[in-house]
Amino acid sequence: MNSSSNFDVIIIGAGPSGIFCAYELIRQKPDMKILMIEKGRPIEKRVCPKRTTKVCVGCKPCSITTGFAGAGAFSDGKLSLSPDVGGNLPEILGYDKTVELLKESDNIYLKFGADTNVYGVDKQKEIEEIRRKAITANLKLIECPIRHLGTEEGYKIYTRLEEHLLAQGVRMEFNTMVKDIIIEDGQVKGVITDKNETCYAPEVVSAIGREGSDWFSHICNDHGIETRVGTVDIGVRVEVRDEVMKFLNENLYEAKLVYYTPTFDDKVRTFCTNPSGEVATEYYENGLAVVNGHAYKSKEYKTNNTNFALLVSKNFTKPFNEPIEYGKHIAQLSNMLCGGRIMVQTFGDFQRGRRTTEERLCRNNLIPTLKDAVPGDLSLVFPHRIMTDIKEMLLALDKVTPGIAGDETLLYGVEVKFYSNKVVVDADFETSVRGLRAIGDGASVTRGLQQASANGISVARSILAKANA
Repeated sequence: MNSSSNFDVIIIGAGPSGIFCAYELIRQKPDMKILMIEKGRPIEKRVCPKRTTKVCVGCKPCSITTGFAGAGAFSDGKLSLSPDVGGNLPEILGYDKTVELLKESDNIYLKFGADTNVYGVDKQKEIEEIRRKAITANLKLIECPIRHLGTEEGYKIYTRLEEHLLAQGVRMEFNTMVKDIIIEDGQVKGVITDKNETCYAPEVVSAIGREGSDWFSHICNDHGIETRVGTVDIGVRVEVRDEVMKFLNENLYEAKLVYYTPTFDDKVRTFCTNPSGEVATEYYENGLAVVNGHAYKSKEYKTNNTNFALLVSKNFTKPFNEPIEYGKHIAQLSNMLCGGRIMVQTFGDFQRGRRTTEERLCRNNLIPTLKDAVPGDLSLVFPHRIMTDIKEMLLALDKVTPGIAGDETLLYGVEVKFYSNKVVVDADFETSVRGLRAIGDGASVTRGLQQASANGISVARSILAKANA
């Protein structure tokens, strides 16, 4: 690329929202000059050494969280097909419009090879029984059909999407960081990269994911882009034997349950359930280790355990305005105690307020799938309020699926979902700067693959409509 270049649209980030934005732009206007800038690698070069060495070597940037397809490339790949799950699109676009966009983005996934099977649509009698148990435990069951890509199949689907976009003429610059966004007189003009290249365009789309949320927060602060203090989700990843979750897994695949705790009235939710899956580590900038989970389609990769996240949603009021730093600080405490690795504690020890030891962990029927997790004491990491929220949620869940609050249940910490301070956008996802649009998880607009993908389609149409006006 030349030291300065001109484009019609620049997309920062090559995660699902950016991919689907480029897809729709080039579909409707094949001669459009589109540049995607991604700080990670192309998908075919996203290889994590830990898969063979079993030890993180600190790749910069991390191939699990960055690169084409973003964190979605190696996620469990669950597409939530309900507008009630995965973000704020219904609040911005309206419920019916969101339904249409979710269907369109789902059809694109199917076109590129997604499994046609959908969970949670043909087991009404069983779902009614789950809902009845949830109601008696003061839990709210959010019904959401799920299409499961699977970690390895999702990777193949995104590989096909990358090949398609390149074949259609979309320009992609990998291993490149946007250093700054050029804004003059309230209008976006382009971007400056860390390679001292200046790229101009009348439309710039910030499609960074959660990994880039801190970067975008600083961009907003530097340029006075209007934001509101956002939410940070903090909690643990729970692991149990498949038998404990069998009824929920077979009938819903992912049971989305919300609870307001009796002590503090805090919102706690289940998220990202992985039947027969494995717990994994994600690494962010400066080596910050947080916990996540995966599940594979192939039987050869399946385990005997189910894992899912329990997340406490924390909203802050003035004068505090750094929810990302708050979440990082808690994760750093865990890293400090575990030598940069993930902490694990049995629920029995969690309730008794004592550290889990290697010896007690070895007694368990439940074998941890994250082999390098360090036995420890989560009370040294979490504030008392979050500890109480987690305990009360697990006890409530035990009424829906008995055994989940057993002594042997494993809790891994810390799981944190970083979202930028909520960027103020209009119905076209334009920020307070003309021509600068913010979409996806990193802008606190969406919280999952499917709404992020739908968001990309929506903003592409807004850009096209403006160009044709």
